[in-house]
Amino acid sequence: MESKLPKRKEVPAALTWDLTDIYADEKEWEADADRAMALAEEIAGMEGRAAADAGALLKVMKRYAECLEKIQSVYSYASMKNDEDTAESAGQELVFRAQSLEVRISEKLAFLQPEILSLEEGVLEEYFAGEPGLAPYQTALRDMVRLKDHSLDKETERLLASAGEMAQVPVNAFGMLADADMKFPSVYRDGEEIGISNGRFVPLQMSSDRELRKAVFEKYYTVYKDHGNTLAALYDGQIRQQIFFARARKYPSTFEAAVAEVNVSSSVCDNLIESVHRGLDKMHRYVRLRKKLLGLDELHMYDIYTPIVKDFTMKVSYEEAKEISLAALAPLGEDYLAVVRRAYEERWIDVMENEGKRSGAYSGGVYGVHPYMLLNYNGTLDDVFTLVHEMGHSLHTWLSSRKQNFLNANYKIFVAEVASTTNELLLLHYLQEKAESREEKAFLINHLLDSFKGTLYRQTMFEEFERKTNEMAEAGQPLTAASLSRTYLALNQLYYGPDMVSDDLIAWEWSRIPHFYYNFYVYQYATSFAAAVAISQKILAGEEGAVENYLQFLSAGCTKDPVSLLKMAGVDLSTGEPVDRALEVFEDAIIQMENL
Repeated sequence: MESKLPKRKEVPAALTWDLTDIYADEKEWEADADRAMALAEEIAGMEGRAAADAGALLKVMKRYAECLEKIQSVYSYASMKNDEDTAESAGQELVFRAQSLEVRISEKLAFLQPEILSLEEGVLEEYFAGEPGLAPYQTALRDMVRLKDHSLDKETERLLASAGEMAQVPVNAFGMLADADMKFPSVYRDGEEIGISNGRFVPLQMSSDRELRKAVFEKYYTVYKDHGNTLAALYDGQIRQQIFFARARKYPSTFEAAVAEVNVSSSVCDNLIESVHRGLDKMHRYVRLRKKLLGLDELHMYDIYTPIVKDFTMKVSYEEAKEISLAALAPLGEDYLAVVRRAYEERWIDVMENEGKRSGAYSGGVYGVHPYMLLNYNGTLDDVFTLVHEMGHSLHTWLSSRKQNFLNANYKIFVAEVASTTNELLLLHYLQEKAESREEKAFLINHLLDSFKGTLYRQTMFEEFERKTNEMAEAGQPLTAASLSRTYLALNQLYYGPDMVSDDLIAWEWSRIPHFYYNFYVYQYATSFAAAVAISQKILAGEEGAVENYLQFLSAGCTKDPVSLLKMAGVDLSTGEPVDRALEVFEDAIIQMENL
């Protein structure tokens, strides 16, 4: 199949993104790279007097913001150029040079935050009062001050920065082991050999052939079990480095350190877990429904991915997908749709798959230009969902960039999935309204159920595992393959309930999840999903001010903490109410599927 993919030069230009909007040629790229380094050197020359007075700080912040903006443009261009065809050496070289530049600039700027934080209390506010020019930089500077109690002197900060390279060893080693060194056996179906890999595991688990699913499940997890001691040591190393940095910065726990970084209270995650626990009866009802619709006496973990409705396929051309997206997103207003049309007309999107192109999909912003989206569109309904998902990210970036300066436009990762998921839910509603056959309606409800199962429940379960294992390590308990697997199996049994056979091998699922090396990242998928459910319901119900409030949220960048930003859109994640309400939507979808 891969040999039939077009080469990059064979893809119609209209279906590729236009990177000349960033740089007309490589000379312009070189000029910005040189300018970024020159700015960093100029800033480094101010060490010791960067915050001596308001005028000096203003001069530094102007150059600091410009330097970071140049780095973003240089790195984004290089990365996207490489993603067009990862086999091309020219793109690889650009990425290497951009990474090297970023590291060298980071070293030169390492002194700046400690120097600003060395100011006596109240001095920074005096600077703000006396120098109006500092107004655009107040949010960034106050965010630095917010973490002052956990910031250290210049030399210690440099030392911790140096230790950062060592801190990457567990995740790098995990990636090499799981993606390169571990070898998976094949399975056979009707005399055909089918290779197993990390990338193929879930697609094979979606097969309608139950014996195939069972064989793949057992062979796949047996390989992880056989490497269990090594994988446990790597995960233990990941947690040990998190403990090191948390304690070095005087945090009571690794979890508190992680949520402080994104400026969110630990109670947000606590509320999520409590709400999901209260709603486990709904997850158990979903499991019973899955068991019934699959017609099984026993539901096993290798039955969790296969569709619970009869095969339903819908081929959608890219042109049709564009029209569907515009219709689905119409509730967000004409101004929103006008930007979506620009994305289609002005080549913000790299649409088709070609030889060597990066897999998957993403949206990336270039401040002062516009967002870009990478797709690998193959004409499935899932591809339409991916299109509107990435368009959500892009409009969030576009609106924040148009309303905020560079430093204020970069919204926190905590809110990053809200816009994309809201778009998906608007698309789902539109398609459900248009669905004619019972099969199509069931397919769409199944899509929603799987989203809840895979995001709100599964990611919260992952978060609980992360919390428990970090607490074990902080209490001095050993993290062994046995203790990790016992912990994971108990959570799996709790979340899936009595109608699921939690096969012994599922205890090893923890060992294959790369997100456990991302330092308490996963709960943000679940909170974003709950927020998106609430926002989309307000919009679809025609609630007064819902669209305007949501667009205000999308335009606010990082000018407030994430929970306060979401309150602008009418969602209060300081309580469990948004998650509780989202789980009511999940239960309603279960009832709809039961009735169908």
